[in-house]
Amino acid sequence: MNEGKTLRGMSTVSFWAEDLDAATKWYTELVGIEPYFRRPGYVEFRIGDYQHELGIIDNRYAPANSGASPSGVVVYWHVDDVTATFAKLLQMGAQPHEEPQDRGAGFITATVIDPFGNILGIMYNPHYLEILDAQKQA
Repeated sequence: MNEGKTLRGMSTVSFWAEDLDAATKWYTELVGIEPYFRRPGYVEFRIGDYQHELGIIDNRYAPANSGASPSGVVVYWHVDDVTATFAKLLQMGAQPHEEPQDRGAGFITATVIDPFGNILGIMYNPHYLEILDAQKQA
């Protein structure tokens, strides 16, 4: 069963928040839906074409030695309009981290720091759309 495949797909992206209630409200407004799963110290959204999971975790559960400033891996979420989404995020209180940049071949990226200190990446990715179209035609 799927032998040889170590990484089969993104399961959950986890962000941390000092104020879980405020983060839940902020991300609910951003993605346009309520979390589908809640437990003390944790909420989770299923979003997008593939229903990827975005979890928000109370900072008190953060691993020891976690940095106080944004760092680490950036997950880029596909959006149809990077410039408009970037502007919306700033309007919602995010801080610019990396302005929209054309990376060539149709790829455009940008990052912000959400109000809770996490790096949120957005990207227009033509490959994402090609795979989505291929799945619809299959």
